[in-house]
Amino acid sequence: MYDFAAFWDWAAFAVRWLHVITAMAWIGSSFYFIALDLGLRKAPDLPPGAHGEEWQVHGGGFYHIRKYLVAPEQMPEHLTWFKWESYTTWLSGAALLMIVYWVGGELYLIDANKADLALWQGIAISAASLTIGWLIYDFLCKSGLGERPTLLMVLLFVLLVIMGWGYNQIFTGRAMMLHLGAFTATIMTANVFFIIMPNQRIVVDDLKNGRTPDPKYGKIAKLRSTHNNYLTLPVVFLMLSNHYPLAFATEYNWIIASLVFLMGVTIRHYFNSMHAGNGKPNWTWMVTALLFIAIIWLSTAPMHQTLEEAEAKPLTPYEQKFAEADGFEEAHEIVLGRCSMCHAREPFWDGILWAPKGVLLETEADIARNAQAIYLQAGITHAMPPANITYMEDEDRMAIVTWFNSVN
Repeated sequence: MYDFAAFWDWAAFAVRWLHVITAMAWIGSSFYFIALDLGLRKAPDLPPGAHGEEWQVHGGGFYHIRKYLVAPEQMPEHLTWFKWESYTTWLSGAALLMIVYWVGGELYLIDANKADLALWQGIAISAASLTIGWLIYDFLCKSGLGERPTLLMVLLFVLLVIMGWGYNQIFTGRAMMLHLGAFTATIMTANVFFIIMPNQRIVVDDLKNGRTPDPKYGKIAKLRSTHNNYLTLPVVFLMLSNHYPLAFATEYNWIIASLVFLMGVTIRHYFNSMHAGNGKPNWTWMVTALLFIAIIWLSTAPMHQTLEEAEAKPLTPYEQKFAEADGFEEAHEIVLGRCSMCHAREPFWDGILWAPKGVLLETEADIARNAQAIYLQAGITHAMPPANITYMEDEDRMAIVTWFNSVN
């Protein structure tokens, strides 16, 4: 148990590290090419088929970039494809979801107060739901709404709001936010894998075989790429939200997530307009600020469950296993005395409004449910309490380790 818990936490750390690195690469290239595309300028000496050009300076040198709306007359010998950033980001994110929310599903995935589901049922819903968004979105894009991009974006927003509400009927607030982010990221990566890259390959194949490429393929790919650009910032927020209970552990967390999508649109609209030379729509910052104020206000709503309701609820089999283990009573007293002043439904430590990371440590069920986290954070490491502010002794930490390891 000792080796497995430590190994599994390091595995999650390693995959999260990979996920963050690849996401940075994907987001960076996405933002760069959108800015490049919007900043293209006409020039009298453009070759046939070229739409525009841009001069850039970086790293002590100058770059002269030209864009062809369809393709150049001849296929260049060297062609760089941008795809693995997207694929690796999604694959590493899927692996992280499995490690944290499937293997750790009894703690992080299912909220028994919302839905009485077995863990396997929650995992099945988690896996199946990620494909639903892509299927609906792809259908809408191919239905003719691709010619009405504003309406298409509105319908996509409605779909995301519905999914956020639906996730919140089953999953914990933390899992709701993460799954909505994964749901959106799946749409984005599927755009790259099923639409953007195949269309690029069709154009390349036409050039190699002496055929004139159809410009519709580039137009379709650009629409999907633009959608990805507007969805990027909300996905980053949702991926970070698990660190902030004011975002995920509140009554209206799904509405907060919905407003974040609107904030992503207003922020990207400002920068896209600026890069396109259409001025600086400063009104977007006022709208963004108002949306953020609304989010702050919504985050102060009461929690779902009171302490009395939590104490009256029977323990799950997973919680029962740790609550009946040797040393639980001593560990229970230690956690109540050293941790629960912050990790409470109504924290009474000055400056803390919600339990850090939404981790509650008041009832027997709370402590048993979070056994592994307590073991890792306050047993074999000194991460908690922060700066040992409640003076947890080494003997206390050893008692926690002994309790956790007594469960085989």
